[in-house]
Amino acid sequence: MKEEILVGAHTSAAGGPYKALLHGKDIGANTIQLFTSNQKTWEGRVLSEDDIRLWNDAKAETGIHVTMSHDSYLINLGSPNPEVWSKSKKAFGAEIERCHLLEINYLNFHPGAFTTSSTEECLDLIVKTLLEFESKTAEGKTRLLIETTAGQGSCVGSRFEEVAYIIERTAKKIPIGVCIDTCHIFAAGYDIRTKEAWTETLKKFDDIIGLEHLYAFHLNDSLQPFGSKKDRHASLGEGQIGLECFEFVMTHPKLKHLPKYLETPYSEKWPEEILLLKKMAKGVFHNA
Repeated sequence: MKEEILVGAHTSAAGGPYKALLHGKDIGANTIQLFTSNQKTWEGRVLSEDDIRLWNDAKAETGIHVTMSHDSYLINLGSPNPEVWSKSKKAFGAEIERCHLLEINYLNFHPGAFTTSSTEECLDLIVKTLLEFESKTAEGKTRLLIETTAGQGSCVGSRFEEVAYIIERTAKKIPIGVCIDTCHIFAAGYDIRTKEAWTETLKKFDDIIGLEHLYAFHLNDSLQPFGSKKDRHASLGEGQIGLECFEFVMTHPKLKHLPKYLETPYSEKWPEEILLLKKMAKGVFHNA
């Protein structure tokens, strides 16, 4: 059976999670990322039976069966602040539960920030916290995906070595993997502007983390220059990265069938960006 090319965006779940699926269909997506709850509050949404029924009906209606949740921006699994860490742990557990209820394939999360501690202490606390969810993750089929970060402030996860540190210590206990954000790794200092540069970066990823742990992509161009450590997304081909990067991702045999999600800033452009990516996958687009 031929593998499907999965391309979508982070669509709005305002009015209920099922709305994200309907919005996805409207823009030509066949996979979507969503917030299952308000990402700016600690108290998460409690899913009702109606929420779950409407979600399942929308999956059947749209044919969108591969989905990814993005956890709350407030969550910091490596926080040295006991109150923030406790709230983060509770919110993350609730997010896993919502993902299980909706049978969401992937839960994307930012690993954390050390704020007043150190990178090493933060990574160790993230590992410790994730391992506390061993029994909860076993209750469903959702895989947790560490999102690569841009390196802003005290955030960890911008270096492949940091991501590998977490993966190596958790992979045998919980379902875990990686989501590469193209804007973030570019800002973190991994060049992906050309086929040659991407090939070298992908080899680094494979050597340090392992391609078997790569499950998804956020596809974003970057407003800020290479190595800036600034997370500023741009529409595809309108930033510092350029279109050759995305053509590589859509055609590389080990990457083309992984689900990919736009987080580019102008949602009105998503239909044309999704169409562009699908053309790239079919080999009918060639960057000048």
